[in-house]
Amino acid sequence: MNLRPAFLLLTLLAGPAQAIGQPVKGDPKGDWLVADGTAIIRIVPCGANLCGNVVWTKDTGGTDENNPDPALRNRPIMGLPILLGMKPGNDGRWDGDVYNAENGKTYTSHIWLKAPDLLRIEGCVLGFLCAGQDWTRTTQLETPAPAAPPARGKAAPKAK
Repeated sequence: MNLRPAFLLLTLLAGPAQAIGQPVKGDPKGDWLVADGTAIIRIVPCGANLCGNVVWTKDTGGTDENNPDPALRNRPIMGLPILLGMKPGNDGRWDGDVYNAENGKTYTSHIWLKAPDLLRIEGCVLGFLCAGQDWTRTTQLETPAPAAPPARGKAAPKAK
């Protein structure tokens, strides 16, 4: 199955990395909708670092078919680790690796908040050929609140 969500496609020949500007303060943990809307990545703590896994995709049956390790090619895309060992930097960025299931390769990566609900992710080759995209914070997967109890003063119907 050919999986082509934009979060997996990092066109790494886009040219030299551009200055990141000033990242905003905030917390990158949470759920992020990728640029083309085909997947949600959940960023969570993993020790002192951050990691990100696929928690939703439009194509629910995809597998990691391009993984260089044949033993991993049948693992589902759902739950797949994408952001790996992101360590906090002193400039507001988190630096680590990003796994690209489209080609089975892992790249040096950087993430930072451009705004409280806008995350920039970049993947790089040779440390300076970088490309990326912006992800939007989402609450689409949050569990709905439980139903409110009956209002006070109104008796529940009596059983017959």
